[in-house]
Amino acid sequence: MMKARVFVTLKPAVLDPQGKAIQNALNGLGFDEAQSVRQGKVIDIELSGDDNSAVQSSVTEMCEKLLANTVIEDYRIEIL
Repeated sequence: MMKARVFVTLKPAVLDPQGKAIQNALNGLGFDEAQSVRQGKVIDIELSGDDNSAVQSSVTEMCEKLLANTVIEDYRIEIL
């Protein structure tokens, strides 16, 4: 059994209204050092198998087909 963690974030050129709302809230709470906030999602997946390369390939395919909208989002995979 293997685990993968996928980080999905908006591409830098895409506006992030949720990130801006978080930044405004942080600033409102007195955290003026928060100058820019980008939000995203983390997806943890447990996979059968023990071949690191095969798991990486499978998770990449999952990201390309479902987990990330590659037009506006980037993703990064960590095999745990």
